[in-house]
Amino acid sequence: MKVRPPGHNSAGLQRSVEIVGGGFAGLTAAAALAQRGWRVRLHERAERLRTAGAGINVYENGLRVLEALGAAEDTIRDGARALVRETRDQHDRLLSLHRWEVRVFGVLRQRMIDALAAAARRAGAEIVTASEGISASPEGELRLGDGSQCRADLIVAADGVNSAIRDGLGLLAQRRYLRDGCIRVLIPTRSAQEGHDTRTIEYWSGNRRLLYNPCSSEQLYLALSMPHDDEPARALPVDRALWTRSFPHLAPLIARIGGEARYDRFEYIRLEHWSSGRVAVIGDAAHALPPNIGQGAGCAMMNALSLAVFLDRYPQTEKALEAWERAERPLTDHSQRISRLYGMPTFWPAPLRKLFYSIAGRSRWLTEQRTRTARHIPTGT
Repeated sequence: MKVRPPGHNSAGLQRSVEIVGGGFAGLTAAAALAQRGWRVRLHERAERLRTAGAGINVYENGLRVLEALGAAEDTIRDGARALVRETRDQHDRLLSLHRWEVRVFGVLRQRMIDALAAAARRAGAEIVTASEGISASPEGELRLGDGSQCRADLIVAADGVNSAIRDGLGLLAQRRYLRDGCIRVLIPTRSAQEGHDTRTIEYWSGNRRLLYNPCSSEQLYLALSMPHDDEPARALPVDRALWTRSFPHLAPLIARIGGEARYDRFEYIRLEHWSSGRVAVIGDAAHALPPNIGQGAGCAMMNALSLAVFLDRYPQTEKALEAWERAERPLTDHSQRISRLYGMPTFWPAPLRKLFYSIAGRSRWLTEQRTRTARHIPTGT
């Protein structure tokens, strides 16, 4: 029997994929499929590959994906290895402490985007900027913003929470704006030692949170979270005086906030199915979740790599997509549930919140549920 070469169909022809979206999910899919012999073209509507959100924590599961693609070294270069996560109140009193038993690195988001793009290009993927995918058919036809059309064996929609391709296929089961959001910003470090601090710390003050997250020798990542209806707290530019009143002991840190900042309201997205015919939906377009367990990018990258693995296992695209969703969706659903659970204390009175974190910090079961995704060994690694 003739062996089918990687990335080729039963007739021996190279399979092709058009990917829409140049974020973590789209670039991971581009690198993984190109490395498996597919002809890959990725469309990014912006003029260049650029991410918003400042910094990010990459956990063991995400690091394994990056290693499988050859993008880990470039991503974590100059990153901060996190050994401990602390939760503290506005008086700097410790509420809970978790010592990581898996690898966690704080990194710059742009550095990870660049590393994934480099891995995709090394494997032969074509990345086209200023190109927007606006609709796709289950038969594998993609329509672009300039009016042109192209056909492929697979279309991958990695075009974010506002995915036009997903909505055009009628896959959306639920999209919900959550009650909170956050401002993400980078600030300069005072020393390389500060930038490589081994702690990430989440501070609480009423319904407001401040995440202190080292991510490079020159920059710290801060995430300022609040209920969406707390308009003074989510105003841009950041009201440093207001945040200093909430966290007076962090005044020297808050005083360094300046320059570019971005506010995003958290969202929850759930689909009826992750695919329709020859179209797969990945990343935030398929399963947006709040950042309370830090697994939005992790789930996106795991599912994108796994997509390539299942397409290699099954010669028929539709069968591959069905098997892929059956295998990967349970962990993603779990990640969404736990992330929403850990966002609930935002709206609780301080004494109840303190009790929750005290119990959660000591509960082996809750810790296992919260870290299950980070400890998972991704398909394809």
